[in-house]
Amino acid sequence: MPLDIHLDDVVRLRKPHPCGGYEWVVVRLGADIGLRCTTCGRRVLLPRRELEKRLKAFVKHATPYPDPHV
Repeated sequence: MPLDIHLDDVVRLRKPHPCGGYEWVVVRLGADIGLRCTTCGRRVLLPRRELEKRLKAFVKHATPYPDPHV
């Protein structure tokens, strides 16, 4: 079952980014998850499965956006 990830969640990954930052903000959802480093602002795309392997913890959960299809 896939993780419940929302836009603007802040996540901590297992290994640091080369800039030294561990925390990332979710900026894109789909098959690939877009992340932005909170330290340097670099953006990366990771496949959802890869993110689930690298994820250590959720630092902050964003409030989920209401589903417009309901």
